[in-house]
Amino acid sequence: MRTRIEATSDPTIRRGSARRCAALLLAATASGQGKTTLTAALARHHVRQGRRVRVFKIGPDFLDPMVLEHASGAEVLPLDLWMVGADECARLLHDAAGDADVILVEGAMGLFDGEPSAADLAERFGLPVVALIDARGMGQTFGAVALGLAARRPGVKLAGVVANRVGGDRHRQMLAAGLPDGIGLLAALPRLQDAALPSRHLGLVQAGEIADLDERLNAMAEQVADAPLATMLPEVDFAPPPVQAPAPERLAGQRIAVARDAAFSFLYAENLRLLRALGAEISFFSPLADADVDADAVYLPGGYPELHLEALAANASMHAALRRHAAAGRSLYAECGGMLYLLDGLTDKAGWRGGLVGLLRGEGRMQPRLAGLGMQALRLPAGELRGHSFHHSTMTTEVEPVGNGIRQHGQLPGEPFYALGSVRASYLHLYFASNPCAAARLFLP
Repeated sequence: MRTRIEATSDPTIRRGSARRCAALLLAATASGQGKTTLTAALARHHVRQGRRVRVFKIGPDFLDPMVLEHASGAEVLPLDLWMVGADECARLLHDAAGDADVILVEGAMGLFDGEPSAADLAERFGLPVVALIDARGMGQTFGAVALGLAARRPGVKLAGVVANRVGGDRHRQMLAAGLPDGIGLLAALPRLQDAALPSRHLGLVQAGEIADLDERLNAMAEQVADAPLATMLPEVDFAPPPVQAPAPERLAGQRIAVARDAAFSFLYAENLRLLRALGAEISFFSPLADADVDADAVYLPGGYPELHLEALAANASMHAALRRHAAAGRSLYAECGGMLYLLDGLTDKAGWRGGLVGLLRGEGRMQPRLAGLGMQALRLPAGELRGHSFHHSTMTTEVEPVGNGIRQHGQLPGEPFYALGSVRASYLHLYFASNPCAAARLFLP
């Protein structure tokens, strides 16, 4: 049963008690080492054992959580000390500890990469760390890498290591023999081509597009089932977070239509939860399939419009509906792929151009390489919202931005923010809970 927390005006006051739950943070030495595969495998293993599993992903991400949600059967939320905030991370973990048997946290990049890093989060919340190391072409050096991870920061507890892409039993024995005392080999995973998770330019393929995802997840779960990692359930005490005042109902009576289909799916569940807490009524529509949308405000999140460009371009009825919506002075907020959809047109990597909504005069073009990446804040009249940028497109527009994002690191201007009548748009994916009042203003005329 959840502990009832009463509102208080002092944000430092904590109500309730600590909750204990088995928990691990699964990290690696770098990006692309197989963290999501390992986390999904372990989550599916515990689910098959009848345990309730909650998975979190460090940092901003939409694609990995889709796979992890499918593996665990439960919603996957982001943890990030900068974007989400330490107090909100504490609340999410404390809540999860109240209804889960196991909490798994997937890291981002390497264990010590970024500011804040996965190591920062592990140390703050006392999460034991399992480090995944790609062992291809590696022998005794495997132990040296493990020792370096263990010794780097005394406040981070390394519970053991997992070797990925192991060539066979002889290779496994060599890796285990080279580990220093006190660091155990918790699993040795082979090269699993059949179970590998497919990817594309923005990361993993969306979970709903992988027809045999359950078979892949079950095959991965079987690889860890007999390893020490499968029975490692170290318990962590999660302290109750500071109590915060409830969100004011700034959006009471507002009907917000949210685009959600195969082209627009990059959406934080916490964003929708916050909009409802602010009093909004949420409904969903599909720019791919629907002919009309009727609401007080429209939310166009990011996604893969470039992969569905022909269908989006052909749905002229939806283009007209969105133009009517904006002409009536109703709010329209668009992020990244949603913003591209509002342009006159978008050209894909093959050079095919599709005509789109035309509310923002300009053109988008897909690029072969990453064009924008990083954490940024957006300062608006109602306050600062935090989020991130990650896109493979560029755009040109006649519309002058009303401001720019502020990069977490560096001095260059961040992503432009456009406000044209009741339309607001940028490449930024914003995390609304970072400032509920500023988020509410995005959906008001």
